[in-house]
Amino acid sequence: MEYTSDANAGPGHAPADTPLLSALFSDLVRCETRLYNVLNDRLRERHGIVTSQYEFLAYLRAHPGCRVADLAAEFAIGVGATSKGVDRLALQGWVLRRPNPGDRRSSLLDLTPAGTRLTEEAALTFTATLTPLLLPTLDPAALTATARALATLRAALEQTQTGTPAG
Repeated sequence: MEYTSDANAGPGHAPADTPLLSALFSDLVRCETRLYNVLNDRLRERHGIVTSQYEFLAYLRAHPGCRVADLAAEFAIGVGATSKGVDRLALQGWVLRRPNPGDRRSSLLDLTPAGTRLTEEAALTFTATLTPLLLPTLDPAALTATARALATLRAALEQTQTGTPAG
């Protein structure tokens, strides 16, 4: 099946090629699952963490002083689940919660030195795991086009808050 779009299908109208959308959805989900699983295996065996923990740590590394709500929004998951995930990272000594001077109901999050080291080491494993899976399969133009298409889709979904959990 060739991937093409139905340019005549406007908002609220189903495209003529529903099997195409079904196949695209299936491919997106199965690729994500397989990549996530292999990353889970490598990160667990080399660093004792799983992909979701690495993603939290990497986000905190790039956004020091963020709040649990910021993490929840980034990953489109509930605040309660995010807070529990952060608590587990804090128990390991990788994340520090500090009072938020602007809002006593929330805390600000930072990596500890041990969390920074772990994140830097895990980032090498993350890249070393993805590189041989993606680069031989997708040439640079296809990789760039895929990244752009998914970024555009993600931005549209985030702009309309599609799929954002309540709470």
